[in-house]
Amino acid sequence: MFRLETDRLILRELTLDDAGFILALVNDPDWHRFIGDRGIRTVEAARAYLVDGPMETYRRLGFGFWHVGTRADGRPIGMCGLIKRDTLDHVDLGFAYLPAYRGLGFAHEAAVACLDYARNTLRLDRVVATTALDNAASGRLLERLGFRFERVIRQSLERPEVRLYGLALTEARYGS
Repeated sequence: MFRLETDRLILRELTLDDAGFILALVNDPDWHRFIGDRGIRTVEAARAYLVDGPMETYRRLGFGFWHVGTRADGRPIGMCGLIKRDTLDHVDLGFAYLPAYRGLGFAHEAAVACLDYARNTLRLDRVVATTALDNAASGRLLERLGFRFERVIRQSLERPEVRLYGLALTEARYGS
């Protein structure tokens, strides 16, 4: 099973046992505001989301959004990972964290591990990321990682415009 470790974190594939955590994460008000309401209101719906989303992506692509837990006790704090969306030309870095774990450097630490994996294991030369137009915190994190704002895009008629950022993985480091 997939596993990445950093000084403070363990990233691993999401499993059905993570349904309760996913239920809390996708119903966080900031998830609804910046990512969108997925209509997941029960543990059963969270399990279906896991099967049809992350677990399907692991099967099809070999990567996806991963559970981010603390190394000390495995407590789930968020998810971070890579996905290939039909609406984007390159693999996309994404992340979301429970409110208590934001602003503590966890998102940066996990993102660096994901970018290293994208470059060294997947052999990608470029990764993109998107943020809601008003999600300044995620934009700052992406810029700290070395991403550059490219343009505003709309991935479909049903979805709002988002900011598209790009990063050439051929660079030696991703922000500090």
